[in-house]
Amino acid sequence: MEGSAKTSNTSGSVKHYSIFYKFFSLLSVVRGYNILIIVIAQYLASIFIFSPNKKIKEVLFNTDLFFVVLASICVIAAGYIINNFYDAEKDKINRPVKAKIDSIVNQKTKLNIYFFLNFLGFVFGFMVSWRAALFFAIYIFLIWFYSHKLKKYPLTGLLSATVISILPFFVIFVYYRNFSKVIFVHALFVFVVLLIRELIKQLENLKGDMLLNYKTVPIQYGESFTKKLITFLVVLAFVPMYLLYEYPEIGYMKYYFYGTGIVLLLFTVILWMNSTKKNYLLLHNIMKLVIIIGVFSLALIDTSVLIKRLL
Repeated sequence: MEGSAKTSNTSGSVKHYSIFYKFFSLLSVVRGYNILIIVIAQYLASIFIFSPNKKIKEVLFNTDLFFVVLASICVIAAGYIINNFYDAEKDKINRPVKAKIDSIVNQKTKLNIYFFLNFLGFVFGFMVSWRAALFFAIYIFLIWFYSHKLKKYPLTGLLSATVISILPFFVIFVYYRNFSKVIFVHALFVFVVLLIRELIKQLENLKGDMLLNYKTVPIQYGESFTKKLITFLVVLAFVPMYLLYEYPEIGYMKYYFYGTGIVLLLFTVILWMNSTKKNYLLLHNIMKLVIIIGVFSLALIDTSVLIKRLL
């Protein structure tokens, strides 16, 4: 009896940890931390850029916006799953530890969750309007087409990955129908930064991409050309930053752009120092930090009337 109780407890404990590991694995696959940042960015952009004249609680408790964000969460999470599905072999080479964690959940389960999340995303979009549902249906197709086909080619892979990354903000932009110049300039800056990040990721994943015959920019045109292209994009990023300095609407966010300018210059110096995976990983993390700080610095745009809008 005693031995049997021990076995029962042990098996219950294993089952408990098994569920925990599967949940953690799935969170790794869908990159929960990235989705959290995107949700925060969508809400902050809605409050400080797209609807600057509305009270904050009006934005936060807007039902349609809530469903747009929910739809974005589902579709983006599904996108990470299908990307993980197609990249399973490549990730074993480029990210062996993450690949091992991701493999705890089997491929069939991942695909079932992928279809379910896409269905939910479409339904949440439809609860806002048929246009929102159409947007998310197109978004779902684009993510699948990128993962299945486009990412294997140099320029189409690079551009489509960047466009897919910026689309969650575009849906908010369309929802509010705010077409001011400052928003277009800000979108250009974000687009250039995302392009730089994608190119760094391609340099970082060079070994796995080469073994699996992916035609990325570094493989097709060489590391030296890719570094020159990144340097050109860094210079290009200063154009929207300079233009944004001219807009008083950005408030204290101008200090973020001052800091980013210095970081991008240091980034370029580090880029040309050596060509190791470790160096590219460092640069990738720097770009991630630039993006994350950029998201939270959106709250600096409207500091002068922040208290008034809270009331």
